[in-house]
Amino acid sequence: MTSALEEIRVVEFANYVSGPYAGMILGDMGAEIIKIEEPTKGDPFRGWGRVEYSPTFGSVNRNKKSVTLDLKSEEGKAHARALILAADVVIENFRVGTMDRLGLGFEQFREKNPGLVWCSITGFGSDGPYAMRPGYDTVGQASSGLLSLLTDVNDPKPMGISLSDHLAGMNAANGVLAALIARGRTGRGQRVETSLLESTLSFCGENAARFFENGKSPSRATRTHQAQVYAFTDSEGKAFVVHLSSPTKFWLGLTQVVGRPDLADDPRFKTKETRGKNYDALHRILADVFSANVRAHWLALLLDRDVPSAPLNTLDDVFKDPQVQHLKMRVDAPHPKLGSVGYVRNGVRLSETPTSIRTCSPELGEHNDEILTTLGSRT
Repeated sequence: MTSALEEIRVVEFANYVSGPYAGMILGDMGAEIIKIEEPTKGDPFRGWGRVEYSPTFGSVNRNKKSVTLDLKSEEGKAHARALILAADVVIENFRVGTMDRLGLGFEQFREKNPGLVWCSITGFGSDGPYAMRPGYDTVGQASSGLLSLLTDVNDPKPMGISLSDHLAGMNAANGVLAALIARGRTGRGQRVETSLLESTLSFCGENAARFFENGKSPSRATRTHQAQVYAFTDSEGKAFVVHLSSPTKFWLGLTQVVGRPDLADDPRFKTKETRGKNYDALHRILADVFSANVRAHWLALLLDRDVPSAPLNTLDDVFKDPQVQHLKMRVDAPHPKLGSVGYVRNGVRLSETPTSIRTCSPELGEHNDEILTTLGSRT
């Protein structure tokens, strides 16, 4: 069974998360990903772990081939040019203008390789007043407004996951796929651009639409009140969530679970709108009830009443979960030194051209001989 992107060659000039994550997505779909790295230390993420393996690096660099090139040397640039001329896709996430200064920018190749899809990921876009600023994940979260929806702005805390980086990588991969489809019709490649700011702000579309409508900046509480989203702790301090959304049956089921059917007729809580206005009062009532027994007890009752709910899992809980195990979300790939390493599989399933994790992240320069000695075969 072939892969969706079989025979597509991607050359990746990218470090850290956003560019490598885009390349990883395409690699899972079967593309050949050639990762260009600096010769002495490679991608800085290689140093974020043990000597023999960095989980931080490995998480976004599976299914790739590592080639080391000194892009400041003429030989390194010559090899890079040959790889770009033989590529279907280039992904780069350097600062604006870096590839052009190296003589390796899109304009240098668009006529020589007319089918080339060139994807650039930046912090704030390729032009504009912020174009030259350094862009890192938390900067993207904060400048886009996303962080204001995730934390209390009066007591702010940064997030424990690189949301902007991963969102930019996903958008970049989507853009590349669209450009490849367009190339199939026209024979021409094109430039694909995204940034931490653009990708993250586009992710906030629901909240932005609400702001456009009423001119009020939403906070973390805005959606929780409107969507009737709650988080509680049980008698042992274990957390779980309830998401009532719009259907009235979920609210009525919840009142039965907590033994308070009278709440359904309470004027403060009778409608979705009044429950939103009196969210804090309702939360206090429910929290008192839920603190009297263990989480498993409450989740069983909620499930029996078809109320949307779930334990607030940590990752050690997640990979013991029977549904996660059924979906085979963990995949172990062979590693030359450790035997195997674990990954989370691609989040999409394709029935005819499935994604796959074929190899773990490569050793630095592991594929120099394989790639550099065969450049002429595809140019």
